Amino acid sequence: MSLQKNTTTLVIADDHPMLLKGLYEELVEHGYKVVARCDNGMKALGAIIQYRPSIALLDIDMPLLTGFDVIKMARDKGVETKFIVLSFHKEPEYIVQAKTLQIDGYLLKEDSFFEIEKCIETVLQGKECFSKSFQNKALENADSELNKISLLTPSEKTILKMIANDIDSHDIAEQLSVSIRTVEKHRSNIISKLELPAGTNSLMKWALTNKNIILEL
Repeated sequence: MSLQKNTTTLVIADDHPMLLKGLYEELVEHGYKVVARCDNGMKALGAIIQYRPSIALLDIDMPLLTGFDVIKMARDKGVETKFIVLSFHKEPEYIVQAKTLQIDGYLLKEDSFFEIEKCIETVLQGKECFSKSFQNKALENADSELNKISLLTPSEKTILKMIANDIDSHDIAEQLSVSIRTVEKHRSNIISKLELPAGTNSLMKWALTNKNIILEL
């Protein structure tokens, strides 16, 4: 590899002690400089802001802050660290959320250390890296979902966020000072653009399933 390991600094975070220990030992053994290892999201965020590492390897499900939360908050602070999430999650909504946040890499905990090294090198070159375990179809579907969401107008995105927060049409109309008819027209347009099946619950089910993605819009 052309990667200069001794100049690549890393923060790693996982709330499973054995997984964190194992990842740390592998990285150090292979010549990487791990500047912090953290067992929750809040510690990870603090370490990333303090050290500004080249790479942060983060679990998604952590106490206090999720890996996704850490990434969003670190970027809000102007951190230019490259982010790779390590997770057991293969569900489509996680892939879409990662792409929504423009996360640099997404690996599964079943992946080998070789894949981690390869991913580190790839993202440092400014390229996106997703686990080989994800089928191309899943990645294509995630891109397709994002393309559909991008078709929504600002008003439709506002209403979609309110639906994701379980606010009904009457209350949406009241809060936005518009008519119920206007809200229903927006809902119809959203359903059409997202290519959801016709039906009273299809949009609500989609919004609740993809709530974390919608709230990032």
